[in-house]
Amino acid sequence: MHDYPDLQLYIGGAWRKTGETLRVINPATEEETGRLPVAATADLDDALEAAAKGFSVWRRTAPMERARIIRAAAALLRERIGTIAADITREHGKPLQQARLEVIRGAEFFEWDAGEAERLYGRVIPSEPGIRYIVHHQPIGTVAAFSPWNFPLSQPARKVAGALASGCSIILKAAEETPAGAWHIARAFHDAGLPAGVLNLVFGVPAQISEYLIPKPQVRLVAFTGSTVVGKHLTGIAARHAKPVLMELGGHAPVIICEDADAQKAGVVSAIRKARNAGQVCTSPTRFFAHENVFGAYRDAFVARAMAVKVGNGLAPETEMGPTANHRRVEAMEMLVADALAKGAKLLCGGKRPKGPGYFYPVTVLSEVPDDARVMQEEPFGPLAVINPVRSLDEAIARANSVPYGLAAYAFTSSAANVDRITDEVEAGNVSINTLEASVAATPFGGVKESGFGREGGAEGILHYTVVKTVSHRMEI
Repeated sequence: MHDYPDLQLYIGGAWRKTGETLRVINPATEEETGRLPVAATADLDDALEAAAKGFSVWRRTAPMERARIIRAAAALLRERIGTIAADITREHGKPLQQARLEVIRGAEFFEWDAGEAERLYGRVIPSEPGIRYIVHHQPIGTVAAFSPWNFPLSQPARKVAGALASGCSIILKAAEETPAGAWHIARAFHDAGLPAGVLNLVFGVPAQISEYLIPKPQVRLVAFTGSTVVGKHLTGIAARHAKPVLMELGGHAPVIICEDADAQKAGVVSAIRKARNAGQVCTSPTRFFAHENVFGAYRDAFVARAMAVKVGNGLAPETEMGPTANHRRVEAMEMLVADALAKGAKLLCGGKRPKGPGYFYPVTVLSEVPDDARVMQEEPFGPLAVINPVRSLDEAIARANSVPYGLAAYAFTSSAANVDRITDEVEAGNVSINTLEASVAATPFGGVKESGFGREGGAEGILHYTVVKTVSHRMEI
């Protein structure tokens, strides 16, 4: 297998090393897999200057040319999928097949937004003779973007795609624990011929970089994916400087299993999805509310499939679920399980970290968990599921809406009346019926309440990287 990449910053179209580095750890072995360069203040200043120069070029680049370069970079990601996926697995732990799917998903984001670059239409407003009112969408400027560790390539891809398609430049601060995906994105755009300074990649201590970049006058938009706590903090910094934000924050996704659903099939599908990315997904189904008449069948099917999930090193072909990404996730699972059990919950499977190296934790299922347990209010962000019975759809919807989050929600039903109520009454930015897929490149993605602000993807996503300019033109004075 090839070596893990020699990570470097990418600033002004050139690669650079730094004096200070951090360790990148393989979560399956707890061994060092690479070194991460840490950006100094001088590097950030260079990135700001480069992004300003890059923006002056890129904003005047024809949309079709922007689209051509973005598509060329996406093609390179697809071409290099084997190398990229292996690097993601070694730094994150997810199974190799899931890493390959992530590369494909990232390429799809670029391909979709490349098309949106060619469809960023304005409009002419009907008016009286002799005057025209014209609305333009223009790129907002330099974007400071911050991506999380759970999807090393597809999460930064969404932000880079929106920024570049709209004509913006971007400074991307990728996750220090899983940096290779963003490095591969920068490499692909470098090789595709992106003008210098349009995309800049930095690594380092998150708080130091965000608190330095956001107030700078060159930065016109802050885009972030991560926890609600950090998102609120960054929004506060941006607000003090009157800068708009695009925030995709935490979730605590409910799943409603209606009385008419095929409980056995729904239970199997739910357990498989819970294991995806070791549950480290902001849209991961977490709180399962099954009608009391199908609760037993659903619970039993879920638990049986959860216990059959093959946990191991993501590079092994038989692995279905790799380790969690770091020791903090294991400790969080242990704390949430202990709290729930102390308050009367039942442990149906899992709940104990296996011996040996690696940040492994099995798919864990709790049942009949009281509402005052922490896991009912806090996103576990790991392979932990709660299955509780409900007496009615009214109760299920009320409990689904009982938390301050609203990113994704799911339901299983064959009733059109149930679908109508769920889609209308459940508070979430993304509601999926009889599927646990929350978004694709063509659909807008984002949350309500404390799950964020704005949308990524779809026709709506690119608009957040633009400003609206109205031109009033009278033909004669």
